[in-house]
Amino acid sequence: MTLVVFLAALVGGILIGVPICFSLMFSGVCMMLFLNGFNTQILSQNLFSGADSFSMMAVPFFVLTGELMNRGGITKRIVNFANALVGHVRGGLGYVSILAILLFASIMGSAVASTAALGVILIPMMVRAGYNRDRSTALVAAGNILSPIMPPSVPMIIFGVQAGVSVTKLFMGGIAPAVYLSAALCVVWFFIAKKDNLPTAPRQSMREIVKSLLDGIWALLLPVIILVGLRSGMFTATEAGVICVAYALIVGIFIYREFKVSMLMDCLVSAAKSSAVIMFLAAAAMVSSWMMTVANIPATVTALLTPFLSNPILLMFVICLLVLLVGTSMDVTPTIMILTPVLLPAIKAAGIDPAYFGVVFIIVTVMGLLTPPVGTVLNVACGAGRINMQRIVKAIWPFLIAEAVVLFLMVLFPQIVTVPMNFFTGG
Repeated sequence: MTLVVFLAALVGGILIGVPICFSLMFSGVCMMLFLNGFNTQILSQNLFSGADSFSMMAVPFFVLTGELMNRGGITKRIVNFANALVGHVRGGLGYVSILAILLFASIMGSAVASTAALGVILIPMMVRAGYNRDRSTALVAAGNILSPIMPPSVPMIIFGVQAGVSVTKLFMGGIAPAVYLSAALCVVWFFIAKKDNLPTAPRQSMREIVKSLLDGIWALLLPVIILVGLRSGMFTATEAGVICVAYALIVGIFIYREFKVSMLMDCLVSAAKSSAVIMFLAAAAMVSSWMMTVANIPATVTALLTPFLSNPILLMFVICLLVLLVGTSMDVTPTIMILTPVLLPAIKAAGIDPAYFGVVFIIVTVMGLLTPPVGTVLNVACGAGRINMQRIVKAIWPFLIAEAVVLFLMVLFPQIVTVPMNFFTGG
């Protein structure tokens, strides 16, 4: 009965237009009233503890890094370097987009922010070269779900805090899947480029490639610093966020000289607004999460999934379908915060590595960003590509199917995720 109260309060609040964070608080309060009566002390304690986390401090730093990169010339140089490498092949700007997104994803950590930053650069570039506007926009949208998968990843930080899993291990676990997804997008784009007979660009000379590399070397060093530092244990994910902010400031002001000190306040305000939404969601989710634990809802869900516990692969498929369904109508952060405490006990009971589950769970969740009716990334890409939702939904399917195939393989063969993850973490 408590589960019914929770779902009715949460879904009811969302349906009438109440923001997710307040719907989460409302569902927690409803469960509190149903079980024991309202207690302001418990409510305030859980609100505070939801955001009071050292790992969660990484979120505003990585968000701020993205703002500094966009205004400091780092994003532009990543695109230029990718163009110098693969821009000459048929449909080369598509491969440029995928490579630039992969490189940018290793710094940004947010699909929506990455789509907004790169979409306005890459989509017009492809359209001017004679590419189909719809397919170009769909490619950029599909590629930008790499941002929450490659380290540093804001959703992985949130999952790690909620599940009590090492954020560094989650970061390392996201590297191989991001490469797999990039390869799948390249395969799909290869056939599209061949079918549409897309134009080729002149091959750049080795001198030009080296020049673009030297110009962008400071931008390209940032993901290397993050990965090497995390892999060696020199710093934590939160400390990596601080280092990224300092690095982006130094490069933007003193090396590329495109970032002005007068821009800093705008960056801080923008990052604070974006981070505040996530942090308040984390605080609100802790209220409902604590009440779910008190009401024994995770045990109830585990009991419902008992028939699948003896077959971990089948259980993962069932959970993936559930999460994908939820992800079509809910954003990434609330999906992670609501479902993590509910599903994790079943995952542990089935003997599945929580870090592996976290990586797959986040991939499924971010795929919901590419599906209507919510489709946050689709909406941002539509704005950058100047097309409507109907056109991008029609064009996105080949890329979405390719990403679903990769997800299917990762569930069927967990080793393709766990082996690289253990290698990168030294496990």
